[in-house]
Amino acid sequence: MKRLQQIIKRFPKTRVGVIGDMAADVYIYGKPYRLSREAPVIVVRHDYQKVIPGGAANTVSNLLQLGAQVYPVGVLGNDDAGVEVFNYFADNCASIEGLLLSSRTDTITKTRIMAGDDHTSKQQVIRIDREPQVALSADEEQKIISYLTSVAPQLDALIVSDYGYNFVTRNMLVFIKNFARKKNVLVDSRYRMKDFKGVTMVTPNQSEAEAFTGMEIKDNKSLLAAGRKILKELACKAVLITQGNEGMTLFERGKTPVHIPICGTDEIADVTGAGDTVASLIGLSLGAGATFLESARLSNCGASVVVMKRGTATVTPAELTQVIKTCKC
Repeated sequence: MKRLQQIIKRFPKTRVGVIGDMAADVYIYGKPYRLSREAPVIVVRHDYQKVIPGGAANTVSNLLQLGAQVYPVGVLGNDDAGVEVFNYFADNCASIEGLLLSSRTDTITKTRIMAGDDHTSKQQVIRIDREPQVALSADEEQKIISYLTSVAPQLDALIVSDYGYNFVTRNMLVFIKNFARKKNVLVDSRYRMKDFKGVTMVTPNQSEAEAFTGMEIKDNKSLLAAGRKILKELACKAVLITQGNEGMTLFERGKTPVHIPICGTDEIADVTGAGDTVASLIGLSLGAGATFLESARLSNCGASVVVMKRGTATVTPAELTQVIKTCKC
């Protein structure tokens, strides 16, 4: 416990870069109050809405809440949601020179309609996604590569948050793999994990691990086989397979796999963004000098906090410290 607390105390001095698909989570709250005359649907009266960093931007937000010095690298659209996220990062990140505000594309958004009566917990009714697929221009890509090259010596670790919108180009992959030869690179990739061979560590969930290996994970034997296959094929130092309410399992090169059970109750409120919390805590902890196992344990503690919160959530050092004291993470 003392060792984990010491790592948390180093967070404010740790510099972490985040490369990936920046997005915005838009929550629209309202009260259902009648049936529509136009169709057999409930009419929800708009009360208010809020915009929260999503995708790779949620990883940035998690790092900021944990006290890290953060260097985001990505693209946001020059629209209301994108500008709101951009301004928040401009006020709080160590540098935003790698974050482009583009008029060529819309911001990736996930808009959730949350409905419920007054003084009750609002429930998600529907989610509407905006998924622009505009490739970076040659000038934009060069600007980002130049920025990454200039800021690399300052960084203690790098997190790649790849949601499948193809922000990470081949030239960026070259930079990422070169960076991994000297410092820690944590990759959380939904569909392109095979492209990141040679990075330090990857954090697939169970379904992503099954897709990568072509193996169904149905018991401990198949779990161990899948983890070892990923470790070998990606030539990385560590793999963490997250398993929802069954915890997570860490595979390290040359070591016996370690299963980490969930911390707290398995009656969770919302899993939205939990993977970003895991990635941010592992990347930050590695940058702060933690071992792979210590980083995994801290991420397990952090995830136990955010899954008890509604919507896209983050965890603070105080919350993390409290969980460490009360739970054998």
